[in-house]
Amino acid sequence: MPKEAHTKAAEHHENAAQSHRAAAETHGKGDHKAAQGHSEKAHEHSGQAHRQSADAHGKSSQQKK
Repeated sequence: MPKEAHTKAAEHHENAAQSHRAAAETHGKGDHKAAQGHSEKAHEHSGQAHRQSADAHGKSSQQKK
């Protein structure tokens, strides 16, 4: 079970990184409104990644006992 939780956390981290890259690219092109949308999505994914990581850590810690 912990492997699945870590995999899910990694997926959210990857989604956040992708959104951050998209925000940087669109900002560089001068499309600040689209960049803001990508930044908001990145923030969402980062929060989900944090929650998933904490859950995965908890499950890993329980399994060690």
